[in-house]
Amino acid sequence: MNTCYEQRREKVRQKLSDEKLVALFVSYPTNRFYLSGFELHDGQCNESSGHILIQKNGKDILFTDSRFYEVAKSLWEEENIVIYSNQMEDIRAYLKDHVQGKIGFESKIVSHHFYEHISQGVDLEAADGLVEELRLIKDEAEIKALKESIALNHKLFTWLPSIFQAGKSETELALEIEMFFRKHGATENSFPPIVAINEHAARPHHIPNPEAKLTENCHILIDVGARYHDYCSDQTKTFWFGEKIDPRFQSMLSQVQEAQSEAIKMLAPDIVCQDAHLTAFKVFEKYGVEKAFNHSLGHGVGLDTHEEPRLSIRSKRLLKPNMIVTVEPGLYYGDYGGIRWEYMVRITEDGCEVL
Repeated sequence: MNTCYEQRREKVRQKLSDEKLVALFVSYPTNRFYLSGFELHDGQCNESSGHILIQKNGKDILFTDSRFYEVAKSLWEEENIVIYSNQMEDIRAYLKDHVQGKIGFESKIVSHHFYEHISQGVDLEAADGLVEELRLIKDEAEIKALKESIALNHKLFTWLPSIFQAGKSETELALEIEMFFRKHGATENSFPPIVAINEHAARPHHIPNPEAKLTENCHILIDVGARYHDYCSDQTKTFWFGEKIDPRFQSMLSQVQEAQSEAIKMLAPDIVCQDAHLTAFKVFEKYGVEKAFNHSLGHGVGLDTHEEPRLSIRSKRLLKPNMIVTVEPGLYYGDYGGIRWEYMVRITEDGCEVL
């Protein structure tokens, strides 16, 4: 069995005593994968590929159904795989019969319906964030995968202007981006491509529109990422299409890039996350445009596109070496559009590295 997953489960096991738990019941797909290599995604939000039980006594259980048995036994000792036919009833029965003591569970992930069924006769306690705390600090293999993923993003952005042409729609560009990633080894996109022309770029999470098309002298915001070796990239650039660059676009882009540069300069271990956000905010405040910056400065990236730590005004978390975050300030005006510029950054022992 893969030792990296075993080592991660052992770290969770070490936390159980501190939390006064005999086991942790893991349901979040990303956490399940991080601890086992089993199924990074569930089919859809009302389905589950399975759960993991990490026990203080060292006997870890993988719960799943018969569709995933062949995959499960390639990753897990067969005697510790529980195949259920009635998911909630069979899991409840196993926990009730085999685990004596308080079991932590991911309360932010499971539904109230699921909890009601498996908690009957079982001592459950909310224990969110135990696995996420481990995922904050990336190991060498994760950093390598993330660097390869962002390298693919860089390759895409070098190629991208070559496909800009008048009349091409946001949806057509999004499709070509997806095809590029797949042709170059990505298993999927980190998230659906955001392609936003002119006024649409004022919507940070715009959905590409087939009626919105490139015209001479317009701007276009592209926010994309690829999943490569299981890890996500996330990068945004805003382009000008045409020969006559609008001075307003130039001014906004300069302000955004200055805010990003100043924030990156101060990123280092033990910096408070909210201070990074405030650094970018103060640049915009200097120009009197701070009200047009309407989201947090950035977020962690790894197996999920959005994960901890958050470079948010609300976060008092300290940055630590080998955390990986985005730095993505933006300015948005409903009557004009928006500009965002985003890099992924690794916190190093004495500063940071732009990936």
